[in-house]
Amino acid sequence: MNNLNARHGEARDWQDLTRLTQGWPLLVERVRLVDPDIAIEGSFELPQLSRLSLEDQVFVTAFVRCHGSIKEMERVFGVSYPTIKARLNRIAGSLEFVETNPLPSRAEILGRLSRGEIDTEDAIRQLEMLA
Repeated sequence: MNNLNARHGEARDWQDLTRLTQGWPLLVERVRLVDPDIAIEGSFELPQLSRLSLEDQVFVTAFVRCHGSIKEMERVFGVSYPTIKARLNRIAGSLEFVETNPLPSRAEILGRLSRGEIDTEDAIRQLEMLA
């Protein structure tokens, strides 16, 4: 395994990481909080957006800065509406939808029932939604 380290205390730009990894899957194994100088070690996946290519990250950033205006994106990138839409569709297709309000698991429902947080009828209704 090759190690590429920045000098102690020197932060490297996120674009350097994106270029170095060239789209290969990666795990972050150490994170250091600058203030109060705490290091966290483990195995963490990067968020989906950070796994996009550098060009796609720039494109998504521009899209957000343009407040989702495809017309403005056409102007910024100097390309047509279908080109912008095609790229958005390609990027969207590579991202998994993140459920912001997932259904509780069977174990969570039963745990809430046993703690008296929900009654039997609520538990049955929630369990039926899982089926």
